[in-house]
Amino acid sequence: MVKCFWLGVLLAACAGACLDVAEERARVDARVGNAQSAGLRVRVSQGAAAVRELTATSLQLWAAAPSLEIELRADAPTALSVRIQNALPDGVLRASQNDEPVAVTEGEREPATDVRYSIDLPAGTTTLRFDAPDAADEEPFRFAVFADVQEAIDTVQDLFSRMNETPMLRFVLMSGDLTQQGTAPQLQRFQQELRKLQVPCFSTLGNHELGASEDNYHRFFGRGSYHFVFKGAHFTMLDDASATIAPQAYEWLDGWLGEGRSAFHSVYMHLPPLDVSGIRNGAMASRAEADLLLSKLARAEVDLTVYGHVHTYDAYTNAGIPAFITGGGGAIPERFDHVGRHFLVMEVDPAEQQLQTAIVRID
Repeated sequence: MVKCFWLGVLLAACAGACLDVAEERARVDARVGNAQSAGLRVRVSQGAAAVRELTATSLQLWAAAPSLEIELRADAPTALSVRIQNALPDGVLRASQNDEPVAVTEGEREPATDVRYSIDLPAGTTTLRFDAPDAADEEPFRFAVFADVQEAIDTVQDLFSRMNETPMLRFVLMSGDLTQQGTAPQLQRFQQELRKLQVPCFSTLGNHELGASEDNYHRFFGRGSYHFVFKGAHFTMLDDASATIAPQAYEWLDGWLGEGRSAFHSVYMHLPPLDVSGIRNGAMASRAEADLLLSKLARAEVDLTVYGHVHTYDAYTNAGIPAFITGGGGAIPERFDHVGRHFLVMEVDPAEQQLQTAIVRID
């Protein structure tokens, strides 16, 4: 009985510590996309991009969603260079102030997901909008999903090459563990490797991004918990890298679930809420919290959930919701599953709320 008592105390303490860490990351999430420097202030709506650089004449963003709305406030007119990395290759940037257009000159795209613009920015508040011409058309499209690269960064181009061969692919989603320890050089290396991918990759973080610093991931990639809409389909990324979800993120989730209730809505996290096999211990720390989360998703009629963390492929259901584990980015694979490196291709018809899924095996 004494052992059981102290084990319960220890588990409760660990759960509290994880929650504190997760809540701090949620506070960092809330600040993503906001910056000011030398008479220029920027705010990216919904924190949909990380501000990588801001000077009086230069703005550099790392996009975390297909569409961006950016508010710029300038104390004085300036010739501004805008660079958007991890951008849709067919995305277009428009600018306006007081409903009047502001001229935008597009520069080079090299690679296709890295685009530069020049804007003669007037004083006052200017709104920039970046999106694809068909972003509002509810037509079928494809996206890919994968997770868990970690120490296999040297071979990640094998996956990207196969993704580049996939027709109609608009973007890639990643459910965490981009790196081995989340150091700045490792995160920078991953971004460098993404330059070979012909579409953007929108991600959330995994437990391996927590090894070096709590905010390294945010500085390079942006928010861990966020939501976006593309062609009528809703996508939610959730940060459960500490095996729990912050209370602030649950508040955001409630709003996102309400927005996506009548549309196709898919949710992506690193750790599955529950251990599907019962032998890996690969799940959220609390079964009670897992039940809370899955109940929320089921009541909101979420159409799909996707996880990583477990280095395998699995297809099952969570509270009646189709679920996939796709941890085949190259990290040490499960020895008994015989799947190896892989990614998933999803084809969604937003108008009909229908989904088709295929697994692409690399090895």
